[in-house]
Amino acid sequence: MAVLQIRIDDTLKEQADTLFSSLGLDTSTAIRIFLNASIENAGIPFSVQHNRISASLQEAIYDSRFRHNLNGPFDSPEEAVASMLED
Repeated sequence: MAVLQIRIDDTLKEQADTLFSSLGLDTSTAIRIFLNASIENAGIPFSVQHNRISASLQEAIYDSRFRHNLNGPFDSPEEAVASMLED
């Protein structure tokens, strides 16, 4: 049997250990599952890509960070809903 050693950030290791433990796995088992799935799929068993953010979402993020185009505060939920329905 071979031994695989990798260097990873301590925080990443702790987060992975916590996640896998919540699934009833140890990290070694989770890595074996990944390796087996990679072989079965003849590649990485999930999509590897950049997540694209739509222009409207980018604009909303910008607005919220720099406090542009914000409405409210509202005195009631009805006022908030009415504001959302305006256009």
